Amino acid sequence: MATAPAANDNTRPSRLGPFLRSPAFGLVLVALLAAAPAAAILLGQPFWLTMATRVAIFALAALSLAFILGQGGLVSFGHAAPFGIGAYAVLILADLGIADALVAFPVAFLAGALFSGVTGTVALRTRGVYFIMITLALAQMAFFTFTSLSAYGGDDGMTLWARSTVAGQKWLKNDLTFAYLAIGLLALFLVLGNRVLASRFGRVFRGLKENESRLAALGYDAYPVRLVAYALAGGVAAVAGALLANQTEFVSPAYMAWQRSGDLIVMVVLGGLGPLHGAIVGAAVVLVVEETLSHLTEHWKIIFGPLLILIVLLRGGLIARLLGGRRG
Repeated sequence: MATAPAANDNTRPSRLGPFLRSPAFGLVLVALLAAAPAAAILLGQPFWLTMATRVAIFALAALSLAFILGQGGLVSFGHAAPFGIGAYAVLILADLGIADALVAFPVAFLAGALFSGVTGTVALRTRGVYFIMITLALAQMAFFTFTSLSAYGGDDGMTLWARSTVAGQKWLKNDLTFAYLAIGLLALFLVLGNRVLASRFGRVFRGLKENESRLAALGYDAYPVRLVAYALAGGVAAVAGALLANQTEFVSPAYMAWQRSGDLIVMVVLGGLGPLHGAIVGAAVVLVVEETLSHLTEHWKIIFGPLLILIVLLRGGLIARLLGGRRG
């Protein structure tokens, strides 16, 4: 009797697969990232301290996009808009004399969630390429609105006088303290994101991506579920923008340009559209490769582009490659 052909080694799932998909592995990635700032200080490499902080900030922004893109199938090409709005929330509050992070960061979250909620009421009535284009158009409207604000530097942007305080204390002035704030917020929102996805709301949200008509038959309305998820993702992206404004001590409309939205999509795709922590991997790879290649040539994107295409052709992102399969 003929036997079935052996499975191809390239498609055999890794024994580590369940762990690599699990939220626990996400915390391992955060722990590895948390070791980087201390190592940078011990080795006398302040640049890597700055890089670790930047990775944490963009990982948080990419995680917020992965929440709606990977889990809900909402390909937003305007996710940089709430990211930039969070940065401007810090700038505007500082200009009004409110520099406390305990006020600025919640306000940034609410501003980003409000923008995403309001624009989502229109964008979420569309699907596919129409959704992509309308999110891009709404983000460009925000971009040009902030470009016209001459009181806050217009197209040139504006410098923050100092980083936000915490209960009146200038703790965030210390780069190591600020790095651990960024990493701590990344860990917090990663845990909260996984808890939301494991809840009834999260299961419905993920189910809408797989079979919306079946859930509609069960009595679930897709529109409000997607709108809440979209608003939450915008709020988290705004917190990441508030962190970037503090790190660079500078805010510009470029934070919400369509190219920034493209960068976030690249990070999510590289990490894979499966678990949320894939965004951490994607952000780290993009930023490290960008920094490395930019030292080799000013045309580094010519090299990075084919690398990105290769990952996309492999399907599933870097996490999927570690799993040993072809699905993220």
